[in-house]
Amino acid sequence: MGVERANSLFHTQMHWFRLVMEFKYERLAQKCGTGYSPVPHFCRHRIMLFTIMRILFAILICLSAFSSGCDRATSGQTTSAPAKPAKTPKFKKVLVLGCDGMDPKLVRRLIDEGRMPNFAKLENQGGFKPMETSIPPQSPVAWSNFITGANPGVHGVFDFIHRDFTPTKAANNVQPRPSTSISLPAPTPWSTFTIGNYNFTTSHLNPFAAGAETKLARMGVPFWDYLDERGIPIQMYKLAANYPPSESKHGHMCCLAGMGVPDALASLGTYQHFTTEPRAPIELGGGRRDRLARDFKDGSFVATLRGPKNEFLPTNPRTGEPPDMQKDLRVYRDPVNPCVKIKWTNEGVAGNTIKEVVMNEGEWSDWHEVHFLKTPAGPTLAAMVRFYLQEVSSQRIRLYVSPLNFIPTNSAAVISEPPEFVAEIGEAIGPFYTQGFAESFKARHFNDINDEEYRVQADIVLDESMKMLDYALERYVDGVLFFYFSGTDLQSHIFWWDSDRPHPFRSPEDTRKYFGVIARIYERMDEALGRCMASMGDDTTYIVMSDHGFGNFRRQFGLNTWLRENGYLDSSDDVFSSKTNWANTKAYGLGINGLYVNLKGREALGSVDPADRDALLDEITEKLLAVVDPEEPDVHPIRRVYRSDTTYSGKEKGNAPDLVIGYEKDYRSSWQTGLGHFDKMVISDNKEAWSADHCIAHDLVPGILLCNRRIQLESPALIDVAPSILAEFGIATPKSMEGRSFLPQATGSAP
Repeated sequence: MGVERANSLFHTQMHWFRLVMEFKYERLAQKCGTGYSPVPHFCRHRIMLFTIMRILFAILICLSAFSSGCDRATSGQTTSAPAKPAKTPKFKKVLVLGCDGMDPKLVRRLIDEGRMPNFAKLENQGGFKPMETSIPPQSPVAWSNFITGANPGVHGVFDFIHRDFTPTKAANNVQPRPSTSISLPAPTPWSTFTIGNYNFTTSHLNPFAAGAETKLARMGVPFWDYLDERGIPIQMYKLAANYPPSESKHGHMCCLAGMGVPDALASLGTYQHFTTEPRAPIELGGGRRDRLARDFKDGSFVATLRGPKNEFLPTNPRTGEPPDMQKDLRVYRDPVNPCVKIKWTNEGVAGNTIKEVVMNEGEWSDWHEVHFLKTPAGPTLAAMVRFYLQEVSSQRIRLYVSPLNFIPTNSAAVISEPPEFVAEIGEAIGPFYTQGFAESFKARHFNDINDEEYRVQADIVLDESMKMLDYALERYVDGVLFFYFSGTDLQSHIFWWDSDRPHPFRSPEDTRKYFGVIARIYERMDEALGRCMASMGDDTTYIVMSDHGFGNFRRQFGLNTWLRENGYLDSSDDVFSSKTNWANTKAYGLGINGLYVNLKGREALGSVDPADRDALLDEITEKLLAVVDPEEPDVHPIRRVYRSDTTYSGKEKGNAPDLVIGYEKDYRSSWQTGLGHFDKMVISDNKEAWSADHCIAHDLVPGILLCNRRIQLESPALIDVAPSILAEFGIATPKSMEGRSFLPQATGSAP
């Protein structure tokens, strides 16, 4: 919604009244889910009571405006005022700039070349060191280490993918699930009834009925809890591994969630690609291809845009799921110029609105809202997309549509703490990518966009982040400011290549050109630090960090194929299919680095006696470390094998993989391994655009640590950052953390 929030409390209240009257139930989103989607969607439209509830809820929101909202440092202002408060800071000032995947080798080179003067200033004032990453060095694991100051045995995040012991099919042993969040279905309603083609339940009549919910699975105590309880302000932007955002218990923390936030389809990002060339619809696991069909009546081409599931319609007997909502995009080609007009209808209870956008070939559009009406009486789901017109000619049209992102000022999911914080940001800077993985690496992976198109799209994300950083600095007074950048990681996955070996598909010239893109992103991080230093002043503690470094991904290792060939896994299809003989399976691979024993008493169909577990792990470890690459017999693709029971400590370590595979540089697990599939060969070339990675042995890809205060630890680690932040405010390292402060810290123990 394009309404600007005024500074006065009156206009704040009226703004919230409008949000409620337009079905924007942010405050109730976690309790009133759709009953289907794993995303905590907007509250259901209550058929009989919604008018009364809208008015009551509006009154509650107006009253809560006197006390609710993210603490704007010590200013006492409401969250709706974007202007920087004039009050003198009450607390110390700490900035943490999180640059995902920033590599110490490249940082060192660019500092020495004079291309990162602000980073050089921090090094001269305090220090610059490589920083030990997590085991394994995967982003959700690493950022959870940072958040809790503890190892995965405490916070319980061991990979992007975990095993779920409650598979949907009874014949299955386990099934994959995301590691940082858990989807909880809505309670079974008392009864159901039908009106026309739509199915309703008694829950739809109850405005307080609980719906589907997404729960944060990360355990441990986040560092901000210790600041929050002492009244110290914390502001965090695009924080990874914190979706749904954890609650601020005392009202002094605000957070915009980042990595882990889904799109409106409840996926981690599903783009849609259309062309006039003949083809059938294809689902790609992160993307969808379909055809632009010619309408000879008006000469337009029609693309069917897929929306979220409509839980009000009957489920498909074959899939057990309700149908997708759909919207026609009509594309009109200019007969002379290389441009098109895209036209669609936004549906609403009060009426429909026709939307149009004119685009030139090679142009990215601004954000445009797309509305889906679930029933004639509502609710309406509003999302937003960007279009990219790749090509338009007499022979062909190609159109890319971004994943359906939540609208910051009208988010259908709770993606910030407090929930209105994301709306405040959106009011101030306009729409931005809310999806956690904003860079369209999936479209590049599937070759629906090329290198240059990906670079431009990723730079759009970076430009939005810079705009948000400026807003964060304007808003900040004191306490902790954390800001996260994703491009240093997600552009590196595509463009990093620091080897003399030939790139899988780029020419030597293009290899050097696109590796140079990473250097320019690093320079922009130096620019971001410079903006912070200019705004926050010299009386601030500056910490620049990354969660891990980077390396080439040239060859891939099919772990499940190796287990099958060596007699540890018996399956003719994939691990989690009905064709797996679990009685004859001793171990299986799941996730990027995980290997699990099929243990009796733990797995539902376990075959390995607990007394035999250690001997089996020793045997598998010895064999894995002995594997050689058939094309390079002197190279061992696996550098380390970590035993979880000796690597991790804490009450969550029992949920870890039994073994964590640490690959050698240039190697990683295969694309098929992650979800339990098989490869044709154990070791093969990686020929994908995703040609660099970090999910290898942790000692090969340390992150970075720069600070304008002396770094006291010789070998700092990710788990040391949280205690260091607390030390700046005189808080001794709590018992929940195992890291140590690399800065001077208070004596005594934390309350």
